[in-house]
Amino acid sequence: MKPWKRIDELDTWQSLQNRKAEVLAKVLNPGRVAERTIPAGGGLDYSYAAMDADEATLAELGTMAVALDLPGQYRAVATGEVMNPGERRMVLHHIARGTPCGPVIKDGRDYRAFYESEQARANAFAEKVRSGALKGTTGRRFERVVQIGIGGSDLGPRALYLALEQWARERGRLSLRASFISNVDPDDANGVLSGLEPETSLFILVSKSGTTQETLANESLVKVWLSKAGMNPSKHLIAVTSESSPLARNPGYLDSFYIDDYIGGRYSATSAVGGVILSIALGTDTFKAILDGAAEADRLALEPDLRKNAAMMDAMLGIFERDILGRPSVAVLPYSQALSRFPAHLQQLDMESNGKRVDRQGNAVRVPSGPAVFGEPGTNGQHSFFQLLHQSTDIIPLQFIGFRKNQTGFDPEFEGSTARRKLNANLTAQIVAFAVGKDDIDPNKCFPGGRPSTLLVGDELDPSALGALLAHYENKVMFQGFAWNINSFDQEGVQLGKKLTSTVLAKDGPSDPLLGAYARLLGAL
Repeated sequence: MKPWKRIDELDTWQSLQNRKAEVLAKVLNPGRVAERTIPAGGGLDYSYAAMDADEATLAELGTMAVALDLPGQYRAVATGEVMNPGERRMVLHHIARGTPCGPVIKDGRDYRAFYESEQARANAFAEKVRSGALKGTTGRRFERVVQIGIGGSDLGPRALYLALEQWARERGRLSLRASFISNVDPDDANGVLSGLEPETSLFILVSKSGTTQETLANESLVKVWLSKAGMNPSKHLIAVTSESSPLARNPGYLDSFYIDDYIGGRYSATSAVGGVILSIALGTDTFKAILDGAAEADRLALEPDLRKNAAMMDAMLGIFERDILGRPSVAVLPYSQALSRFPAHLQQLDMESNGKRVDRQGNAVRVPSGPAVFGEPGTNGQHSFFQLLHQSTDIIPLQFIGFRKNQTGFDPEFEGSTARRKLNANLTAQIVAFAVGKDDIDPNKCFPGGRPSTLLVGDELDPSALGALLAHYENKVMFQGFAWNINSFDQEGVQLGKKLTSTVLAKDGPSDPLLGAYARLLGAL
């Protein structure tokens, strides 16, 4: 892999360090809102009007993006170069939804064709389930589908399903309701199973390796639950796994659908990891529209001009906030209840990707890398942690997401306006209040303003917009990783705890006395 530079190694780094935050109360105006809004794909627009970076700062960020060859590094990813040096792997999640830079062929395998063939198999399977042609043990058609997986096998697919569940229901596309079991805590699985009928339940086990401890523990629980009800588990289970895993071509499952090591868990929602359950529950056309929206955002992310590339602009502004203005957190605030779990997905995507302290050559990074990410849908957040966002001593950059239309049709007027208008009026007010603030003779009622924000906005949260939203953040995180010269595609930070867990669960217990002390305290021995 080419020895790429870190952003702090550029000649212009010192100049950028001298840049200051703009005073938003003085510069935010209607013209700026229009000028700083660019397409983001899937019918979404990205507005950075309320970010506190002046034109000179933006110009410098654009120069740095060129010097780092961020679009070129993206092309290296999309053409199949080894861009995950820690695991010596390609990174192919973009190829699961299109070919932004052409086909990727390695060792005789065309990976776009492979992902398309797996999706075609999943589509055929989904149609059998949705039509009732495929039934469970007793001959009743399936009514619920449950994904068993953890981390990227849960967060992304769950966030996407919840985002479109109501949209699909309104349009007659919700054939089966979906649920998710992720935590090894048995209260999670039992809570989901308590609302299901064994005869009409279909389960999807998702584990690339086929050895994920939490996932296999939950599968075992589900199999016992099915067996106790007189069901044959093999007629109620399918697997999403790698071709080399013990779950592959296993007679204990109705079918197996395949992923590979070139798509990391947190980037896998547009592969079979998300595709199987979303195609079954919401329909194959719905999932295709998600892929198309993501592919459009991927194409736009190839644009070399920073002012025309929403994902790259979002990334570079985030670096300015993180490394120059010293702001270690980011709040993601979707003004859409359907995106209730989207911030949780972004937590994993961003923090697992860019929470790194060494670069791609193994050298210690010299500037802060990935931020801490948190969020909650508006307007609930306004009645919760917005107090800290508005008036605390810390300035936390904000990322708003909004839509002009409902997913549903019933929205009667109350006090002169619909609930949609009230929701978007709140979002409008918050952007301006955070940026501009308010003076008051009572210090307790004074709002300092200067809280920067971006906005991703579209007409409606439909499948295409959702796919573009997902890809926007994936590409933003990727570009930031490139700029910091870190590997955004491995996750060694999750491994130590897994290994120590195995030690605690060993037959003779842990040899480490500290592990033993805590295990006894928690009843784990």
